[in-house]
Amino acid sequence: MSTDRTAAPATGRKQIHLAAHFPGVNSTTVWTDPRSRSQIDFASFEALARTAERGRFDFFFLAEGLRLREQKGLIHDLDVVGRPESLTLLNALAAVTDRIGLAATVNTTFNEPYELARRLATLDHLSGGRAGWNAVTSSDAFTGENFRRGGYLDRADRYTRAAEFVATARELWDSWTPPAPDRPDAPYGGPRPFAHSGPQFRIEGEFTVARSPQGHPVVIQAGDSDEGREFAASAADVIFTRHGTLEAGRAFYADTKRRLAAYGRKPADLKIMPGVTVVVGDTDAEAQERAAEIRGRQVSGRTALLAAEEIWGRDLSSYDPDGPLPAVDPDPEARLARGRVRHADPLAEAERWRALAEAKGLSLRQTVIETTTRQSFVGSPETVAEAFDTFVRSDAADGFILVPHLTPGGLDDVVDRVVPLLQERGVFRTEYEGTTLRSHLGLPHPVPKG
Repeated sequence: MSTDRTAAPATGRKQIHLAAHFPGVNSTTVWTDPRSRSQIDFASFEALARTAERGRFDFFFLAEGLRLREQKGLIHDLDVVGRPESLTLLNALAAVTDRIGLAATVNTTFNEPYELARRLATLDHLSGGRAGWNAVTSSDAFTGENFRRGGYLDRADRYTRAAEFVATARELWDSWTPPAPDRPDAPYGGPRPFAHSGPQFRIEGEFTVARSPQGHPVVIQAGDSDEGREFAASAADVIFTRHGTLEAGRAFYADTKRRLAAYGRKPADLKIMPGVTVVVGDTDAEAQERAAEIRGRQVSGRTALLAAEEIWGRDLSSYDPDGPLPAVDPDPEARLARGRVRHADPLAEAERWRALAEAKGLSLRQTVIETTTRQSFVGSPETVAEAFDTFVRSDAADGFILVPHLTPGGLDDVVDRVVPLLQERGVFRTEYEGTTLRSHLGLPHPVPKG
């Protein structure tokens, strides 16, 4: 039976889903702000998760990198060195939270289905059915050097492996019989032998963990590519995306939702939740001023040069970040950065930057700020609440994953000033209605197969 609650019974209005992303390995965090706390101390994770739960968010989301990125042979200055492993952290957070979902990024290229399915099922049991898995892929040989198989996986094969990985994990989660009322001696059911044979995996045996409270952990997919959309339509419960305007969001939403029918799925079976930043002020003008200050602090002169080096493939350390863009063309064969996503066409990207800089009279640093800004909602609490509601009501999103610029206080303004307005509109819950992440998202409970 579906537990979909995307429409509020009292108002008939489409409900907004909210999640919180713990900042860190990105260009979002303002490290220089005196309110910015540790990125590795458990207290920081606990404080942000508790704030999100106080706001009745659907889930708390951790990203993860498997290798520290490098630029010109040095650790990239935006990376968090010493960041704890995500599933271990979420198991600890399960003990200090009650209802909020707990989701982690875990790679399908450098893990194995049996081992990861056990870890996720364990989190689901310990949290009472609140586990989520952001299934990501990698074809990066640099990251692969940390693993036995190295960078063996061709880029074209990464989603092929990911799709079979998720399907295999679900076979394992389904391999236990559910509890039977006439078997009080077996309160958790019992294991059945499983056997999977496919191009990527050949495994058989018995799974060691009983069927968990929500059947399967919620599967999240992050990405905007055509491959990513198709993978999400076939296998994911949530897609974590990025788009900059209402029009772009509506186009992405319509394209991704239409793909679901080919897999026998309904539009409500996949929630589309772009990652966004939010800046709240007493007035729209004050919020805009704060947002400009935050972006200026996020993109220092050094950070701007590093961002430009990724495209140009050249050492730009002698350039003035507040001067013009380099006149020289990018070197498409050069690799100054390792472990970072490479632009498919550096020459075209450089021309796009130049056109933007010329049209708006921007310096190199200002161009980086303009081109790397995540979808943002900026304004008074009333303006932000209206924007959230408009995007969801217009089918540009089902909700949002908030990426704050501060840890651990970056969600306070949204929880204290925006959420109450959404609740008054009848588009966001005032209390959790269920106990599992699936119930928060309005997703059906999977029916055991086999």
